Amino acid sequence: MNQAPEPTRQELDRLAGLTLLEFGASWCSHCRAAQPHIAAALKAHPQLRHIRIEDESGRPLGRSFGVKLWPTLVLMSDGVEKSRVVRPRGLAQIEALFAN
Repeated sequence: MNQAPEPTRQELDRLAGLTLLEFGASWCSHCRAAQPHIAAALKAHPQLRHIRIEDESGRPLGRSFGVKLWPTLVLMSDGVEKSRVVRPRGLAQIEALFAN
């Protein structure tokens, strides 16, 4: 399966509208546990652009956002970070992103 190339930081900073960035790793147990909650949040916000970024130590895109733990969800509006949640354990933590 071909995966789209990872966007650059400059491309993300130019995106219009709401975007949810999901930094994680396919082998990460915390990331896998969060998937049902992320899916529910995405279903509740169909207008939201979602970009999943496969991250690991030393990857420049994750480091540019200061990502240290996975999953880290970053909500951006018109290329500017509005809020983030690290290792969400439920839908309520993810929904809190939209309260700001």
